[in-house]
Amino acid sequence: MESIKEIYKIGYGPSSSHTMGPKKAAEIFLQKNPSASSFRVTLYGSLAATGKGHLTDLAIQNTLNPHPVDFEWLPSVFLPRHPNAMKFESMDGAKNIIDRWIAYSVGGGSIIDDMTITETKQVYPEKNMESILSWCYESGTSIWEYVEAHEDQDIWDYLNEVWKTMQAAIKRGLEAEGPLPGILNYPRKASAYFEKARYFEPDIKKRGMIYAYALAVSEENASGGLIVTAPTCGACGVMPSVLKYAGKFYKMSDKKILKALATAGIIGNIVKTNASISGAEVGCQGEVGTACAMASAAATQMSGGSIFQVEYAAEMGLEHHLGLTCDPVAGLVQVPCIERNAFAAARAINHNNYSMLSDGRHMISFDKIVQTMAQTGHDLPSIYKETSEGGLAHFHVIK
Repeated sequence: MESIKEIYKIGYGPSSSHTMGPKKAAEIFLQKNPSASSFRVTLYGSLAATGKGHLTDLAIQNTLNPHPVDFEWLPSVFLPRHPNAMKFESMDGAKNIIDRWIAYSVGGGSIIDDMTITETKQVYPEKNMESILSWCYESGTSIWEYVEAHEDQDIWDYLNEVWKTMQAAIKRGLEAEGPLPGILNYPRKASAYFEKARYFEPDIKKRGMIYAYALAVSEENASGGLIVTAPTCGACGVMPSVLKYAGKFYKMSDKKILKALATAGIIGNIVKTNASISGAEVGCQGEVGTACAMASAAATQMSGGSIFQVEYAAEMGLEHHLGLTCDPVAGLVQVPCIERNAFAAARAINHNNYSMLSDGRHMISFDKIVQTMAQTGHDLPSIYKETSEGGLAHFHVIK
């Protein structure tokens, strides 16, 4: 598996697959064609269907600027390898094609092409939870120590920067007010939730705060702010919320939070390797479901759970999001995406509590639920996979 740095990417919203990925692909193609006079970009499938709402064209145009860029949108055309496909063509002054490249934005800001994975190296020999748990059990270590044993020495510095970026997004989101960008004029809610929660009794206050933290980061993402994919932009509010909650109410140190980030990164990696974290490929179960699994594992580790209780919590995080569709209204990462982050964060705490009451034994393993999620995503009709043609998006259109 690749480095967990690929799960936690620092960048600007609103979408890792529709904004960060295309921007990175444009950068790669521009480096290969510095002398081009102009470019043509064809967007396919889900990338074309909701690209305008996700600012895909703007991200590409700004990257290729000042070169002229012509866009072609083909939402009904799906290339075989992934629904988020794009074709870049560079042209000379006479509009003759110099170079052509097809790339796929596969989630979390990662780019692949038809030949190879273009930007990542493999650092973990194990590829599933069963083998990782065996490694940890035999060596008497935790999952975060498994990360430390395989990553470069700078991993803790990187995760520290990730945590700082997450905290900054929470702070900005709690202070910001007013409608989010886009035709929905969707109002920010984090600030109001935070202020109201402060005056409730402790139990409701804690739940209100976790909502507020998740809303804050998700709203920052929706406005194009600086966030961390965990594992994607659309699901970026879940992990920061749970970590902030643990730090505030249970006095978790930054050191323990970084270890929890490491463990959660492995959870996200397993899903990305054996299924998908792309809403366009498997629906929102792959984004918010994976984020909930990551946060459930992180919270359980911080609670002193065993590696088996951590695995159980992660399994519940994904299991109880099976079949969740990706149906963004107007192609924006706002409705229902923002609320889903808040509820997934609260669910992660429930999974933590449930697993800590257990001995870690359960019937369905994390590896099995990852396989099930992949098959469920394959079986979902395309209208429920980030095309804005079904689900809540459909009802908004026909209203």
